[in-house]
Amino acid sequence: MLHTFIAYVDDKPGVLTRVASLFRRLNINITSLTVGRSERDGLSRMTIVCEASAEAGHRIRASLFKLENVVDVDDIAQAPNVTRELALIKVAVTKELRSQIFELVEVFRARIVDLTAESLMIEMTGVESKIEGLIEILRASDCCILELCRSGKMTMRRSHHVSSVVRAMSVPANESEEPRPVDEDAPALPQ
Repeated sequence: MLHTFIAYVDDKPGVLTRVASLFRRLNINITSLTVGRSERDGLSRMTIVCEASAEAGHRIRASLFKLENVVDVDDIAQAPNVTRELALIKVAVTKELRSQIFELVEVFRARIVDLTAESLMIEMTGVESKIEGLIEILRASDCCILELCRSGKMTMRRSHHVSSVVRAMSVPANESEEPRPVDEDAPALPQ
């Protein structure tokens, strides 16, 4: 079973090492890991994807909660969500292949972000299967992929906010402001 954990963690040195060590101790391989700033100052958002049983998923979530710098954890694999990945693909090109690759890029709704006489770089954002499809077709069309760089999966729940997001909405931007009330009955934003 594939698990996708969203963890809000303190933005401090060593936190990533603690999280990775937890997975090592549990003997579970992380298949995708993305870390970046979150909507709240001082907190980073980790998206961790791993393959584990349902019981192991509960154990991972509980163990993540026990880590010192982890503020909130949510396993959203079974919840409605939006998941995207970014890929940069550098391809060697000849005059004969150039127009074919331009057409391919257009079909996949990707874009060319760098172009030289010998190569071009394709940027593509989408679901994993779409990125895999482009890579397969590039290889099948005798294109030489010089470099391939992929981000980890970035995932958000649809129409649902984790408790840390709701808390962040009620925290004043600076100390002189009054806290904003959170309307829990407010309708979800359109998708």
